[in-house]
Amino acid sequence: MQAYRFALDLTPSQERAVLAHAGAARVAHNWALARVKAVMDQRAAERSYGVADADLTPAVGWSLPALRKAWNRAKVDVAPWWAECSKEAFNTGLDALARALKNWADSRAGKRAGRPVGFPRFKSRRRSTPSVRFTTGAIRVEADRKHVVLPRLGRLKTHESTRKLARRVEAGAARILSATVRRDGGRWYVSFTCEVQRADRVPTRPFSTVGVDVGVTHLAVLSTGELVPNPRHLDTAGRRMRRLARRMSRRVGPDRRTGQRPSNRWERARRQMTRAHARVANLRRDGLHKLTTRLARQYGTVVVEDLNVAGMLRNRRLARRIADAGFAELRRQLAYKTGWNGGRFVVADRWYPSSKTCSGCGAVKTKLALSERTYTCTSCGLVLDRDLNAARNLAALAAEVDTAGSGPAAGRGADRKTRHGGPVAVKRQPGPAKTGKAGTAPPQGRAA
Repeated sequence: MQAYRFALDLTPSQERAVLAHAGAARVAHNWALARVKAVMDQRAAERSYGVADADLTPAVGWSLPALRKAWNRAKVDVAPWWAECSKEAFNTGLDALARALKNWADSRAGKRAGRPVGFPRFKSRRRSTPSVRFTTGAIRVEADRKHVVLPRLGRLKTHESTRKLARRVEAGAARILSATVRRDGGRWYVSFTCEVQRADRVPTRPFSTVGVDVGVTHLAVLSTGELVPNPRHLDTAGRRMRRLARRMSRRVGPDRRTGQRPSNRWERARRQMTRAHARVANLRRDGLHKLTTRLARQYGTVVVEDLNVAGMLRNRRLARRIADAGFAELRRQLAYKTGWNGGRFVVADRWYPSSKTCSGCGAVKTKLALSERTYTCTSCGLVLDRDLNAARNLAALAAEVDTAGSGPAAGRGADRKTRHGGPVAVKRQPGPAKTGKAGTAPPQGRAA
């Protein structure tokens, strides 16, 4: 599965049509959410009155088929203009709500890992991002490679050539499954989700291993000694963005309490601010794609750390620079690009002491302050850059991982902050227990 994204050049009438479809998706989403929420609140109130479960108001289903049936019954009264938009627009909003409700229910039941997922909220016309997805109908890329065709929207001109996707479709190596039109940073984009047939590829150096240690001073330090500089796009654009923020704050903006609408000058300033943020995001994305593509095509094995980025962002002194670097995006891209290029992707355990371990003799330091940028080994006397030492340890870790798997590699000698599991009970033998043999399992890593 791969997505191809292209910028669009829409005419004013086409932009109004796309906005109408995005608005239809928002209306369907909000109507279905209000319906589900009303029934849930009614059942909660009845329970507080002591009503038995059998006598409660019947619950409504929130799967996509159930929401779609309910919408088709009520759309004539809720949206008399429903025939002006494609059915895919309403399906977009209902599908988003069905996924959100399922994620919320799974999170409450403990079936979903990660952060707790909150209950879905209503989509605002101003705050939500206009988006609509098409899964059926006429979805194709034109032969001139400058236009795409979407249901009800017709023929749309693209800002860039679509030859990368058109060549694969013409050769039968790709099949378009869906198309999503979305506004991002003041521009409209169309992304095609495709099922792609990829040829088997081999990295340039299939038997070589590289350890990648990410950081703030340098975006990445490779075990080969290469230092990838951190471009710090947000800091570079900081002066302009501060000026635009001041300009926008001095103009008349919207006020929900009084119902005041924003002025045209405020809207222009907001668009300028949006484009500035989008430019920073595009520059960051472009740099990460170039770096990860080069690593995945060149090395047979790539080793990275399993960083707790959410915890690192709690450091108010480094949060902005860590977020600007994009550690999670770097790991995500390496994960799928190594598979595309026939390589192996290894993730070191979160508690693996890559920075505290000497890459020469293997001695592990008890503590290593963040301010110590040079690693000095007290055992063998090795003096090395801290990040380069960590990258070499990561590269050496790949030899300990089974070639059949690419999961997290266990940490050696790490100071874990998480609690260990309790002792495993075993059957005690009759007679008095001897010293050190009180019927408990041996420590991890030793044979029973």
